[in-house]
Amino acid sequence: MYDDKKLDQVKSSFKDWEDNKVQKLLSKFPERKKTFSTGSDTEVDRLYTPAHIEDLDYERDLGYPGEYPFTRGVQPTMYRGRFWTMRQYAGFATAEESNKRYKYLLEQGQTGLSVAFDLPTQIGYDSDHSLSEGEVGKVGVAIDSLKDMEILFDGIPLDKVSTSMTINAPASVLLAMYIAVAEKQGVSSDKLRGTIQNDILKEYIARGTYIFPPEQSMRLITNIFEYCSNNVPQWNTISISGYHIREAGSTAAQEVAFTLADGIAYVEAAIKAGLDVDDFAPRLSFFFNAHNDLLEEVAKYRAARRLWAKIMKERFKAKSDKSMQLKFHTQTAGSTLTAQQPDNNIIRVTIQTLAAVLGGTQSLHTNSRDEALALPTEDSVMIALRTQQIVAYESGVTETIDPLAGSYYIESLTSAIEKEAEDYIARIDNLGGATKAIENGYIQKEIQNSAYKYQMQVEDLERIVVGVNKFKVEETGKKELLKVDPHVEILQRKKIEKLKKDRDGSLVDNSLMLLKEKAKTDENLMPYILDSVKAYATLGEICGVLREVFGEYEQSVIL
Repeated sequence: MYDDKKLDQVKSSFKDWEDNKVQKLLSKFPERKKTFSTGSDTEVDRLYTPAHIEDLDYERDLGYPGEYPFTRGVQPTMYRGRFWTMRQYAGFATAEESNKRYKYLLEQGQTGLSVAFDLPTQIGYDSDHSLSEGEVGKVGVAIDSLKDMEILFDGIPLDKVSTSMTINAPASVLLAMYIAVAEKQGVSSDKLRGTIQNDILKEYIARGTYIFPPEQSMRLITNIFEYCSNNVPQWNTISISGYHIREAGSTAAQEVAFTLADGIAYVEAAIKAGLDVDDFAPRLSFFFNAHNDLLEEVAKYRAARRLWAKIMKERFKAKSDKSMQLKFHTQTAGSTLTAQQPDNNIIRVTIQTLAAVLGGTQSLHTNSRDEALALPTEDSVMIALRTQQIVAYESGVTETIDPLAGSYYIESLTSAIEKEAEDYIARIDNLGGATKAIENGYIQKEIQNSAYKYQMQVEDLERIVVGVNKFKVEETGKKELLKVDPHVEILQRKKIEKLKKDRDGSLVDNSLMLLKEKAKTDENLMPYILDSVKAYATLGEICGVLREVFGEYEQSVIL
């Protein structure tokens, strides 16, 4: 971006400035600490100049929004056209209670739904299973059958809202339920918009809500790709998630690297299954974290976009621009929320919201101030949603596209994160790909090391967390918190009992028997799962049949 003569002048004047102005001041007033670093512990220089980005080529590395390599955004006008989809991740107790929360959020100006499922649902068990005891409705809504799904979306027109569902191992079943509910509303599947997380690799890495072994899990994922490509064309068939990788303790560069490595594995699996890259890649989406280091996070999103575009174009020979675009949802960082002085979390979430927006997100969930203590109250959720709305309508950061582009620091950091992520991906390739790197514990070990290093810095006061290891106050009593009534479990058990009494048992048995037989073949299982769902087979029954055929995955301990 600068000619050699000009760069030499900059380097020379920079040295003069450091040797004279800076050193003179430092002799009287030393800096606060010997080294400065980002939230991911990358060293930060005192000042950035054109010399830090001397290899940057505008056309090659930045370009224009909506054009390869998409560093500056996936849409030509970004938020000047329309704002990101404002979601609040919500779901608790019964479908009835969650339905009320969704309607409340939509009334407050939320523009998309984001469904949180309880733990039994996430691992394919019904509420009346012995392993579900004590967990029903606690961390999300309990969904046992199509009947629950009908209640969950009662009065919410599915052709008018975009819905994100955070579900992985049994993603095919919950998607089938959503399609069936839409049909009952008179909405054809080609009108449905939204995303299903459907990212099992990150479950093996960082979260743990897996059911089946990797090979069978990848089959279900590619089945969804194929089915939606033909039947639900506006649906994002996977949300390849770095969020939980970051929550587990990764750095920003590791979040990009391990997420994109998982993305590569999904693309390879789909191609191996006979799909054309440009048929399914446009419906891939991503899910990233937003942490407190605002500028590092902005650089992270820009680096991820640029690197994914290169991967799709150069590695997979994608021809469509849409296949090269990294479209992503962001959630503010749950791991940064503190139980101490919970109102401080409002400020943290505001910084994280700005990072996501300045980084060009397509969709955003903002965490609530009390989530380190409990599920959020309505008041807390409204503040979190208002945070997005104030940034959108009042901050001015949405008036121009990629407003931090050209900053010497931002561009230098974007390139540094991209390079570190590329190096990680190369190491993962050498190990045989993401699945192999997960099986041998490489990715988990890297995250564990980063998490340990961060925690040691907090405990040694090298890294300050306001209200936790500095600026502490005596706190009296907790504010009002949302508590899930333990009676929810009894209600769900009664619902299942009534469902099984009222449904056509032979229809259920036949649909499950056919699903079991087809699971032993190479056929796409989505139509058979959909038939079972429509017959009112429960989630646990459907997953139980697949467990019989596929088996269950047991992860080895990584030390």
